Amino acid sequence: MTNIILCGGSGTRLWPISRTLMPKQFVKLFDDKSLFQLTVERNSRICDSQFIVSSQAQYFLAYDQLEEMQIEDNKYLLEPVGRNTAPAIALACMMLSPDEIVLVTPSDHLIKDEAAYRQVVDSAEMMAKQGALVTFGITPAYPETGYGYIEANGENVISFTEKPDDITAKAYLEKGNYYWNSGMFCFQAGVFLEELQKHAPEIYVACESAVKSAVTVPENVLRIKEEDMEKIPSDSIDYAVMEKSNRVKVVPSDIDWSDLGSFDALYEELPKDNNGNTKIDKYVGIDSKNNLLIGHNKKIATIDIEDLIIVDTPDALLISKKGSSQKVKQVVEKLKAQKSDLTNVHTIVHRPWGTYEVLLDNDKYKIKRIVVKPGKRLSLQKHFHRNEHWIVVSGTATVTVGEEVKLIRPNESTYIKMGEVHRLENEGKIPVVLIEAQVGEYTGEDDIVRIEDDFARESGH
Repeated sequence: MTNIILCGGSGTRLWPISRTLMPKQFVKLFDDKSLFQLTVERNSRICDSQFIVSSQAQYFLAYDQLEEMQIEDNKYLLEPVGRNTAPAIALACMMLSPDEIVLVTPSDHLIKDEAAYRQVVDSAEMMAKQGALVTFGITPAYPETGYGYIEANGENVISFTEKPDDITAKAYLEKGNYYWNSGMFCFQAGVFLEELQKHAPEIYVACESAVKSAVTVPENVLRIKEEDMEKIPSDSIDYAVMEKSNRVKVVPSDIDWSDLGSFDALYEELPKDNNGNTKIDKYVGIDSKNNLLIGHNKKIATIDIEDLIIVDTPDALLISKKGSSQKVKQVVEKLKAQKSDLTNVHTIVHRPWGTYEVLLDNDKYKIKRIVVKPGKRLSLQKHFHRNEHWIVVSGTATVTVGEEVKLIRPNESTYIKMGEVHRLENEGKIPVVLIEAQVGEYTGEDDIVRIEDDFARESGH
């Protein structure tokens, strides 16, 4: 059985800890593990392999976190633009044997009852072997209005319904044959593709065409071309297939599940002190209780407050009443309207070769702290609008500037003129840490012309 892990989405409801280039599934919220890592850990006990579907930027996050876990030989499918779940699953299934059983899971869900989870997956696998498209219906704990519902008669699905209002959700719970739609599925790859071809032929044809012209670089990474991806109609697996097929079954699943779709949901899952405040090292509370507190950079002190959400990051602070955290999405929309980069990146940005942190950003200059992992190197590149100064803090950097290649050691520096071809490489066994000062009329990340790149990235980000 193959676990198809869907890594799309930007997790805007958990801003500012979740951003486009570091979405919630990769943020380490639970014992220094991310939801993505917990998903892989959980399903690797059940499945033979992982097939990760992600954007190009998220690929490097997934790769790094799997490397930390020492899990290798994974397959990746990189989408240049998102087209929802039906195409994402179809593209992955087209790369597998038709009779391969696949377990499709989001990468950002928390499941705490793993014994029960194993049982429901075993049941789903049995149904899938008999040709069913299986969905997992979560036994509802309360009348939630933020989830879709599945109406069932035993294992047979009667209908899928959209997010209900509060009165309707309460009625569903009273009837007892309604489940939350988890977004997890199990089926044979070929059966799903047959049903997709039958019920959404335009998606099937466009996906088939995209796979035929896709590029595999390296051998375990399938890269769909942007022009092909844009031709695929955007639709969810529910709308495209599950609501139309007569082969759909449901497995009722009481597995202590949460999609962590808001800070209120996250509060319920984090450890708390005697006053109901989430535990963080840098917190002092006076007569304060039942607060969600997230922050690692500075001391947080509260006096006489309760039922608040306080999320502190180096470049943004969120304060909300509990119960109102769904409105975080509105904050993100306003920031996007202001063309703020706060929705896109943290001050620390992850790259396939390491990380960089913006220490200071001004109109005419930018200061960064760059960390290059052992054995990695940046692309051979040039810039049209800035000069760069590199000062090595620790490790030994191999630096290419034009035709010259030289070693730069701690407390040594080099200068790169605007337009000059250059590269930074770490051939040592410890990380290279350096300070980069960019000076010029424009210091945006899209002023990068890549001439050669180990990670098959294009110019710009």
